[in-house]
Amino acid sequence: MSASYQTIEHDVPQSYRDQILKWNGWGYTDSQFAINKDGHVTFTGDKYDISGKVMPHFRPWFENYLGIDLNYVSPAQKLSDVVIDAPVENEDLIEFLQENNISFSNAAKIRLMRAHGHTVHDMVNLREGKIPRLPDVVVWPKTEQEIVKIIEGAMSHNCAIIPIGGGTSVTNALDTPVTEKRAVISMDMALLDKILWIDRENLTCRAQAGIVGQSLERQLNKKGFTCGHEPDSIEFSTLGGWVSTRASGMKKNKYGNIEDLVVHINFVCPKGIIQKQCQVPRISSGPDIHQVILGSEGTFGVVSEVTIKIFPLPEVKRYGSFVFPNFENGVNFFREVASRRIQPASLRLMDNDQFVMGQALKVASDSWWASLKSSVSKMYITSWKGFKVDEICAATCVYEGSRDEVDQQEDRLNKLAEVFQGVIGGEENGQYGYRLTFAIAYLRDLGMNHGVLGESFETSVPWDKVLSLCRNVKELMRREAKAQGVKHPVLASCRVTQVYDAGACVYFYFGFNARGLSNGLQVYDRIETAARDEIIACGGSISHHHGVGKIRKQWMLTTNGAVGIALLKAIKSELDPANIFANANLIDIIGSPHSKL
Repeated sequence: MSASYQTIEHDVPQSYRDQILKWNGWGYTDSQFAINKDGHVTFTGDKYDISGKVMPHFRPWFENYLGIDLNYVSPAQKLSDVVIDAPVENEDLIEFLQENNISFSNAAKIRLMRAHGHTVHDMVNLREGKIPRLPDVVVWPKTEQEIVKIIEGAMSHNCAIIPIGGGTSVTNALDTPVTEKRAVISMDMALLDKILWIDRENLTCRAQAGIVGQSLERQLNKKGFTCGHEPDSIEFSTLGGWVSTRASGMKKNKYGNIEDLVVHINFVCPKGIIQKQCQVPRISSGPDIHQVILGSEGTFGVVSEVTIKIFPLPEVKRYGSFVFPNFENGVNFFREVASRRIQPASLRLMDNDQFVMGQALKVASDSWWASLKSSVSKMYITSWKGFKVDEICAATCVYEGSRDEVDQQEDRLNKLAEVFQGVIGGEENGQYGYRLTFAIAYLRDLGMNHGVLGESFETSVPWDKVLSLCRNVKELMRREAKAQGVKHPVLASCRVTQVYDAGACVYFYFGFNARGLSNGLQVYDRIETAARDEIIACGGSISHHHGVGKIRKQWMLTTNGAVGIALLKAIKSELDPANIFANANLIDIIGSPHSKL
């Protein structure tokens, strides 16, 4: 890495972000999909169920489905070749940080590692060495009072602040606005990573905002508890990040979304610390201040501490799965589950494209019995039950509770699935499908190595519009890709991931072979924008849980209306009149060079 400036730093901590995570891809440095010496796809490292395993069916699917030639490689630029611009100088700020013994650094790699999330734009720019505007200095507060002090320093010395938790954003929320002329401070919350207390009597837990999800859950489990919040990014995302984006997890059916779990929040902004007087299950004291903080995405201030509900570890955790003849039957099954309010902790429905991809990712079996059982199951589904291979879809579920509760849940769902021609797929398939979620995020990096651009995005939608929205958006993505000159088949698939009384969350996965296109990223942008327009036209929302950031900001006026936007701007003006928290997420500030709304 090349940087033509002097590094200045003080008391820099040893951070997991700099030691074990990729700088230009998802997840751990030792974990990735790769092609082995025999030409098969395998998964490296030792952190996942599929680690060290061979997936003999994936390469044929990958090559045929997306028109990929795995002999064609689109290598990423090496970190050593990346050129980093010098930071905006602010000697007064550096002196302030030194005088107050605050950990900081302006080292090139440290700035780079905190300058991005994980959108396709982020990854393409990093792989191609197109490094946009970076934060100028990274700080690591160790206490809430240090957060206060850093904000005071930014106000006194004309700086901006962008907080970072786990860095898993998929909305360009962490990007530094290119129009920002002030020195930009990246406030890394990694040292605020402790559980402060556990209240066994009231079943609550107080933790600092920088604690990573898997660490929080692991520590709670040792005490006999769970927080129940399990987003796909739980390995890397943080408690503060969950609050800031109004996150949702895979087991929300049982435990709720983050807004259901929050009891109390400490929030530090330029006007001071926002905190309620008491920690109670509910309070009627005017509009709920927590709802201003939830989903604020670092635009008003930063979350420092959170009290959440916790639950005793369930006696039993059991996986299950179903196979349906088509997506419509699966959606109707989900709708009836929601209507009867019998959903288990987690319930996910994959369309046919994702079902086929999931089968292609199955690892090679060294067991004759397992291979036979798989072939017999396929014969039963396709030949004896008459399911069509190009229409089959599958659901995975997780049951949690006492043994009696789980038995009853499983029995109810098994009987109901039969009404919709569902076939029980078994616990092994359910467990495999559920756990594959954590490894599948690494697939995009493999695709990019061979010219594929891809992304996932989500929405929430009323039940009566689920099928039409899924159909229309997938058809639009295929049609728009062809119109934009994509010459190969595209992956346009979806899954239903969370169910509610009045609707569901739908995830879309989209990818295409960009080989032969002069500007694949520009083509991707056009297709995704058209897909989001179609989502809203079909009755869907701007987002279910990823948030807005900058990438979805153009739909905020349609979503919230002019008066709603004015209210958000008024809150911003009151809490942060000098626009210290200047990440430009959600809304633009009147008078700023990037103002639109």
